Amino acid sequence: MSATITGAREAEPGSRWLRAVFRGLAAIERAGNRLPDPFWLFWILAGIVAVLSAVLAGLHVGAVLPGTHKSVKVQSLLSRDGLVLAVQHAVDNFAQFPPLATVLVVMFGIAVAEKSGLFETLLQRLVARVPGRHLTFALALTAMVSHVAGDAAYVTLIPLGAALYRAAGRSPVLGCVVAFVSVSAGFNASPSLTTTDVLLSSISTAAARVIDPHAIVTPVQNYYFGLASSLLMALVITVVVEKVLARRSDLEPDEPRAAAAGGEPRAIEPTAGQRRALRRTGLVALGFAVLLVAAMVPASSPLRGAHGGIVDSPLFSGMAMVLGVFFTLVGWVHGRLAGTFRGAPDVVRAMADGTRAMAPTLVLFFAISQFLAYFSWTNLGNVLAVKGAEALRDLHLSGWLVLLGIAVLVAVMNLLVTSGSALWALVAPVLVPMLMLVGVHPEATQAMYRVADSVTKCVTPMSPFFMMAVGFLRQYRRSAGIGTLASFTLPVAAVAWVVWVAFFIAWYLLGIPLGVG
Repeated sequence: MSATITGAREAEPGSRWLRAVFRGLAAIERAGNRLPDPFWLFWILAGIVAVLSAVLAGLHVGAVLPGTHKSVKVQSLLSRDGLVLAVQHAVDNFAQFPPLATVLVVMFGIAVAEKSGLFETLLQRLVARVPGRHLTFALALTAMVSHVAGDAAYVTLIPLGAALYRAAGRSPVLGCVVAFVSVSAGFNASPSLTTTDVLLSSISTAAARVIDPHAIVTPVQNYYFGLASSLLMALVITVVVEKVLARRSDLEPDEPRAAAAGGEPRAIEPTAGQRRALRRTGLVALGFAVLLVAAMVPASSPLRGAHGGIVDSPLFSGMAMVLGVFFTLVGWVHGRLAGTFRGAPDVVRAMADGTRAMAPTLVLFFAISQFLAYFSWTNLGNVLAVKGAEALRDLHLSGWLVLLGIAVLVAVMNLLVTSGSALWALVAPVLVPMLMLVGVHPEATQAMYRVADSVTKCVTPMSPFFMMAVGFLRQYRRSAGIGTLASFTLPVAAVAWVVWVAFFIAWYLLGIPLGVG
């Protein structure tokens, strides 16, 4: 690691403020490397909850829930009942963890679509033959679309970005940077629903039910804001890249190294067969959407909710199943047309491969589910939410000021805890109920979190994808290091944070719906 940091310093520009920033990044990296793996971090936090609950229970700390006027007291996790919860109900805690089943169902479909080659061909098609002057915006906007592929977007788009820029006579180094920063800094901005929508809304629902047992946050309740944000972020990234980064004097690649790497990582333009398969798959996707809309038209449709409602319908509450079926269908169709799938067994194998890729997340989910169960049972979340809400009322702060404070807090925390779902699982049990008590809806808190969680992903060395991007850069420049990439991503992250947060605050103050329902 020291060699990497040394290489980063060698690549730093002479600016004093940039040197200070890189020293700060190196300090963050060293501190972050001393943190345990998130799996162990949640168990450590569970231990802290156990001790804290025992102390506060001994002091008879409690609170009165507004609205219900129900009195709750902190329960000790180290009591007999607490130990029963930890031992006897451990499996139930895991099985009933809301994101577990929903993410798995969606990932089955995502895995089929990815293994069929659909995502790679689609990304190539979206940016092929784009005029050079529009290349940055096209690549950035394609990255927003690619978020539906999850982490696979990094692997596909970064080398593709380098190839596109080189083909257009521009620096492949800049192409790598544009692709990486577009995927990472705009990770929670997307014109389509993604697994992140399902995952975060499930955690938000669990947190909101601390205050309202009937609360539900659906995957589409941030959709309008996410759609608009994808266009905004593509524009912001384009402006910063073209006005700042593209004018740097150190963009030329190390040509001998690039040639030794074996040329371009993959073809840019899809073949005629791939384009044909993509067109026909698009027709199937359109047909699927039309069928869903048609099924929702009759007021008596079983897919509608109570009294003919749409937002509270089985279709929206079962969005994970809808997405899973959709991606499985289009993946299977594309695989058959493109020749990547020969039969039904290939679909099953793709699902199995996708499940294996989810193994680290499932292991983390076990730790998170136990921590959240302990935190909920001890009533620490209720008490902290009420006390925090009382403190906010005493300060007489507006809702948007509180959300702005959350944006700062989450952006800093994200430098060390780079998993968006893990960080939201950590802060949602406190932030969501607390803000509900001062009139801020859960979907607003979640939307502000998504903004702050995205923008700093591209500057922290704690992210495995940051280091992966450094590896891609080294295909074109041997001396590339942490400082090299950070010097490119920092300006984008800084401008994106300011613009995106301001955009959210304006959206919030104008009362524009964040999504459906």
